[in-house]
Amino acid sequence: MKKVIKNGTIVTATDTYQADILIENGKICMIGSQIEVDGAEEIDATGNYVFPGGIDPHTHLEMPFGGTVSRDDFETGTIAAAFGGTTTVIDFCLTNKGEPIANAIQTWHDKSKDKAVIDYSFHLMIGEINENVLNELPTVIEEEGITSFKVFMAYKNVLQADDETLFRTLVTAKELGALVMVHAENGDVIDYLTKKALAEGHTDPVYHALTRPPEVEGEATGRAAQLTGLANSQLYVVHVSCAEAVEKITEARNKGIDVWGETCPQYLALDISDLEKPDFEGAKYVWSPPLREKHHQEALWSALKNGQLQTLGSDQCSFDFKGQKDLGKGNFTKIPNGGPTIEDRVSILFSEGVNKDRITLNQFVDIMSTRNAKLFGLFPLKGTIAVGSDADIVIFDPHVERVISAETHHMAVDYNAFEGMEITGEPITVMSRGEFVIKNKQFVGKLGSGKYLKRAKYGELKNVVTES
Repeated sequence: MKKVIKNGTIVTATDTYQADILIENGKICMIGSQIEVDGAEEIDATGNYVFPGGIDPHTHLEMPFGGTVSRDDFETGTIAAAFGGTTTVIDFCLTNKGEPIANAIQTWHDKSKDKAVIDYSFHLMIGEINENVLNELPTVIEEEGITSFKVFMAYKNVLQADDETLFRTLVTAKELGALVMVHAENGDVIDYLTKKALAEGHTDPVYHALTRPPEVEGEATGRAAQLTGLANSQLYVVHVSCAEAVEKITEARNKGIDVWGETCPQYLALDISDLEKPDFEGAKYVWSPPLREKHHQEALWSALKNGQLQTLGSDQCSFDFKGQKDLGKGNFTKIPNGGPTIEDRVSILFSEGVNKDRITLNQFVDIMSTRNAKLFGLFPLKGTIAVGSDADIVIFDPHVERVISAETHHMAVDYNAFEGMEITGEPITVMSRGEFVIKNKQFVGKLGSGKYLKRAKYGELKNVVTES
């Protein structure tokens, strides 16, 4: 059935204007004034913004970690994402050393099959580089459409890769047309500081942050950027949390190195004091990189404003406080790393960013959607409102005031990291390829309706014409 969105204010990364949108066969087929189509369903967006659907470039759904598994899977995670105004997620596919990459990718396809209610894709973790891996990567790109590789510089003896692996991944990515992503923390130094803290009897959650100081993130970010320049490759630094990392990204970009930076809502709105909450409540806020002193927040907002950071990911990786986070009582290293953030990413960026004049409305759209589409091979199929693009659309009420709470969120986890936070703005209706997922704040989507997306190579466009 054809649909017409009427009377809304359309906002893209570059324009803000009033117009109607005609949707047919999952695509935007017309944008204009006073569109009238017999038999079309009319959706009144009076007083609301009409945004392109959010793209979350950083999720960990049903991810194993420290002997447990993150609570939100591709069903609950994508439903919560949709409630929050996100219509595409890119999840991290973890690999095992010595095993074919194809096995890991199949595991992620199995996890997501018949569950997702919005579209999704995968990044691929690179934990080792050898002839077997190098032989598989062209197939990963050409057949699976996975055009981004993740390297961990932290989690020693678990996920951490050495500098040779990182450098060879950068060289290979340049040859194949992929974007390399890094978790930039110096894992060796963290390992030393962690052992020292435990030996001295420091076991509380706050020591998770104190053993991962900003310097180890800044050092690793700078090292990764320098290696990117040496390889003449391209780099995306995930979950930037501190001024030290921003400084290294800015320095590299000023030298002409192709480096991009992502931050997350938790670093914009929370700080290290949350880790100090009594009765082990601080464990709720254990993720990596850790929360920082409050002054780092303005450095991150400034970087989003001036373009030295370009995107916002959620780093969604939810663990229950009871039964999972409390595995670390008496030893902060046993606390599963991660938090529930997928549902509140878009609204926090709007409320704390646009409403407080830290970023413009068009920057908001670019940061939460458009830039991610461009960097990860989905634009202009996704990430904008244009004729020929997928009708991934969010109707957003910019005036409603609400309080974030676990009592009202849709994630499958027993707490909310932003509990009690007062914000302004909320998605009202969310469409994925022209079909309602959220309608008037109610879930009306279908499990398995989300499609797996094969993405274009780095720097290339994704054809907006539907493949036959």
